[in-house]
Formats: sequence, C-alpha cells, structure tokens
Amino acid sequence: MKSLPIQAAFFAWIATAACGFAAEPTIASSGGNNSTNAIGPRIAFDSIVYDFGKAIAGTQVRHEFLFTNTGDATLEISGVYPGCGCTTAGAWTRQVEPGKTGVIPLQFNTEHYAGQTVTKIATVACNDKNQSAVRLEIKGTVWKPIDVSPQVAVLNIIADAPSNAPAVVRIVSSLDEPITLSELHSSNPAFAAELKTIQPNKEFQLVIRTVPPLGQGNVQGTITIKTSSTKVPTIEVTALAVVQSAIVVSPPQILVPAGPLPSAFTCVVMIRNNGAEPLTLSEPAVSADGVQIQMKEIQPGRQFMVTSTFPVGFQMESGREAGLSIKTSHPQYPVLNVPVRQTSRPVSPRPPIVPAPAPPVGRQ
Repeated sequence: MKSLPIQAAFFAWIATAACGFAAEPTIASSGGNNSTNAIGPRIAFDSIVYDFGKAIAGTQVRHEFLFTNTGDATLEISGVYPGCGCTTAGAWTRQVEPGKTGVIPLQFNTEHYAGQTVTKIATVACNDKNQSAVRLEIKGTVWKPIDVSPQVAVLNIIADAPSNAPAVVRIVSSLDEPITLSELHSSNPAFAAELKTIQPNKEFQLVIRTVPPLGQGNVQGTITIKTSSTKVPTIEVTALAVVQSAIVVSPPQILVPAGPLPSAFTCVVMIRNNGAEPLTLSEPAVSADGVQIQMKEIQPGRQFMVTSTFPVGFQMESGREAGLSIKTSHPQYPVLNVPVRQTSRPVSPRPPIVPAPAPPVGRQ
C-alpha cells in the first residue's frame, strides 16, 4: 500500500513534463516571422470582359474596368496597351494600396466597323507576380440604323461622250419605325441626284449623274439628304467623277537620250480609245530624219501601240522641235501630236586655272 503515493507522484511528474513539452512549440510559433506569409500585390477585376451589346456605327463605346488590390503590398499599374488604334485608354489608377480599388477606362471608336461583330483587346501590365499581364476585352455588334452603300459613289466619265453611266447608291433602314427621305442637295452643280423608292419607308436608291461640261481630272461633291429619323437626321454621300479624255496617249512625250546616240533607241507609245465609237489610226510619222515607225493594233478600235526607233548617231539640231503625229478617225481629235525631245549632254566643268609659280628671286 506504500507504493500508491509513489506511483501517483510519478504519473503527476510525467503529466507535468508532457504538458511542458507540448507548450514549447506553441510559444515558438507565436513568435515566428510574419514576412514568410506575405503575398505581395494582387490584382482582381470585377470583370475582364465588357459586352456592349449593339452600338451605332460612329459612336464611342466607353467602359471603366474596376479592380481591387487583394494583396498586402502596393499594386502598381505600369501600362495599358490597346490592341489597335480604334481603342484608347483613359487616365487609369496607377497605384492602389491593399484593399483599395482602382479603375481602367477604355474607349472604342466604332466608326469603321458597321455591320460587324467585334472584340477589342487591351493588355494591363502590373507588378502582380502571379499575373503581370491581364487581358481586357470589349465586344459587341456595331450596326447602322441607316446603311448607305457605297458611301463614296465613283463615276468614270469620258469627257467627250454624249452620255455616261450614273452611279447608284443603295439606302436601307434597319430601324423599326418607318422613315422618309427628302430635300436632296448637291454641293457641286456638276452632280445631279435623283431619289427612288424601292420599298416604302425602308429601302431607297440614290441615282447620281454628272452634268456637263466637265474638265479633265477629278471632280468631287457631296449629296445631302434629310431623313425623318432623329438617330440619323442627315445622310451624306460623296460623289467622285474621274474624268478621262476620249483618247489617252501614254507617255505624253518621247524623251530621247543625249546625242549623238551611240546605239539605236526605241520608244513605245500606247494609245487607248475610251470613246463609244471604234477608233482608226493612220499615217504615223516623226518629223526627224532616219526615224522608223511601226504601228500595231492591240485591241481592234480600242488600243494601239506605236514604236519609234531612232538610229545610231541621232541628234536633234539645237532649237529644233520634233514630234510624232498620227491621224485619227475621231472628229474632235483629227491628229494626235506627241512631242519628241532630246536631253542635253551635261557640260563638264572647266578645270581651275593654276597660276604659274613665280621665278625665284636671285641673291644680290
């Protein structure tokens, strides 16, 4: 019976030792270094995709992407890089403390995307080691309430033709409500416009014609139409007339190298008939001695090739003019004249005059 107190004391000592042993790691853990648990800056967006649904072509789509720094260090946004010139970034939040929020505004110009479903990208660069580059998306469909096709009406005009084909522009409304078009106006009297209804209140045709006389080169004007829609109160169509001569000569002159020619020189002149009637050419000649002429009809009544060969030693007299002449069946161009010019030989610069050395002066 005497052994019982001894055993109780022994087990009490064991329990005390065990409790002391278990307490030591707890104390060491509470005094550990907090830096081992640091995560650094972290970027978290509310959403990285903005779907704008439908937007009218020509409008600006704007959206602010919100983000939060969920880390424990300052988040730094070093750059925002849109994928193309139609998307731009506004003034974004550059530094965000832990737990705070920031914003990245983006703007998309829809002007050139009518009738398209688009996705535009911008990349955000930051100091989050887990995701140093975040891709933001703006997507949706761009549409036109009233579609005008083509927006630029091009008319290829032959200046001497009695009539030329008009340009036809198609105007189609995508609006739910009916529309009416009125008050056509041309900014240039060289263009006349007529409006035709294909489907009442929905589809129309704009027929554009030129009004002679027209000079050579390009002529441009704007056709303006008022509509009953508040979304598109005015329609503008650019009219461009490319005016060509009935007969085109290329090149417009023959340029011969400086003479006397060390070898024969050949020049080809192309003649194109843009007129309504077939063209006949005859009696080609060059008003200079020794030049051989060959004329070939490439496309009957439409395209011709005239080859002039200048002989070895050819040299035009100073001050004399020469030309290639061809008779035609066109009443307004009875004779085509192509000037012939010869380049001048460059004059070599004279060597500088070096004075003779003075004779030596004799000693007295």
